[in-house]
Amino acid sequence: MNGEDVQRGDSPHHGRLTQPVRDLLALPLDFEAYYLGHQELFHNYAELHLGSRRAAEDAVHGVFLTILTSWDELLQAGNLEQRAWAIVRRTVSRRLEAEGRPPAFVINGAIARVLRAARDKLSVMESRRGLYEAIAALPSRQFDVIVLRYLLGYPTSRIAWFMGLNERTVDYHGRKGKERLRVQLGLPADTRKRGERK
Repeated sequence: MNGEDVQRGDSPHHGRLTQPVRDLLALPLDFEAYYLGHQELFHNYAELHLGSRRAAEDAVHGVFLTILTSWDELLQAGNLEQRAWAIVRRTVSRRLEAEGRPPAFVINGAIARVLRAARDKLSVMESRRGLYEAIAALPSRQFDVIVLRYLLGYPTSRIAWFMGLNERTVDYHGRKGKERLRVQLGLPADTRKRGERK
């Protein structure tokens, strides 16, 4: 390349710079719709565990790249919601393991306020630290339902749609999770029959 080329605007890359920009991201339309429908929930879940929006955005970016690279396979498998949720959980868990720490809701004061608000629903009287540890020790589906319902405030219908379960199964995991928490925290059993008022 010489001075005359520079004056004319020629370069060894002339004509090649604008084409890749136009074709940079040609995402499948159904993937874009999936992203728009799920990104808020993925971010909320990741932020609850990782403790900051920036860390959550970084993790969820990786989640969506993973989903995109196997998009056709995920669609053909027929259980997109469950497989995508597994990617979210795995990504967040690996990040926490790499940092060698528990989820942020165990140590984050802002989450403590949410847990205090949910205390009645969880039948917790004392020992917030014990509650955090008990929640963190729940089996995966019980953990997901408790976190999504009581910490993030999602309704059963949304949790069911997201986890790829029916609403009765979500309620079942929620009841089992609450019962496990009750036992782990040494709280008395609720002897009222379902539907009775206090």
